[in-house]
Amino acid sequence: MLIVISPAKTLKSDLTARDDSTKPVFLSKSKKLAAELKNYKPAELSNLMSISAKLAQLNYERYQQWKSPYKNEESFNAIFAFRGEVFNGINIDDFSEEELIYTQNHLRILSGLYGVLRPLDAILPYRLEMGTKLPLGENKNLYQFWDNQITKALNKDLKEFKEETLINLASEEYFKSINTDLLKAKVITPVFKENKNGKYKVISIFAKKARGMMSRFILKNRIENIEDIKHFSEENYFYNDALSTESQIVFTR
Repeated sequence: MLIVISPAKTLKSDLTARDDSTKPVFLSKSKKLAAELKNYKPAELSNLMSISAKLAQLNYERYQQWKSPYKNEESFNAIFAFRGEVFNGINIDDFSEEELIYTQNHLRILSGLYGVLRPLDAILPYRLEMGTKLPLGENKNLYQFWDNQITKALNKDLKEFKEETLINLASEEYFKSINTDLLKAKVITPVFKENKNGKYKVISIFAKKARGMMSRFILKNRIENIEDIKHFSEENYFYNDALSTESQIVFTR
């Protein structure tokens, strides 16, 4: 069983990568993207990424300084660096070393710049959302740039598991980077809904944290089958059989 999640826009960069850090699988492709983004001025980055002038300046400086290869002391591990509701829900800081190793093998972070990351992959600070319409050669956007490479990498990882199941806890924007027609796995998507005036709705900020908590639940308990996922009950969420389907497991509160 393999989990996929989205990255966060916010990074905690006052860290140093561990000695046992791993190298991103698609670093050569990341280098091409970074080289292209290095040509963009702050105002152009602001328009491309729909971000403020302040954030554009920050990311301009990041890409001007981006290089490959880079040393551990110049980088940080993905799972510790990303901040945001999903990663707050995971709360990786209280994982034991044994749990962290398990997480390294069972969790993947989809990324606009790096394609797909393992938790202990060493990365440089960046911002590049998967939905960014960055033209590069014949590719009009990042979905075209990554093509089926992310899917092939996930298929390779999934071969290591007895049950080839992908737990989709990523946002729609990032999950679109996976070609499900080529994916050699059963895809299960947990969905989290709130009861508002008698109707169940997905509320983004709550759903993000719940996806992180579900990731934590699976990783901490080393869950290997779908039925056990249904026992998730963090922060008053409970499995809702009436709303669930074979491919979507719905939790409500």
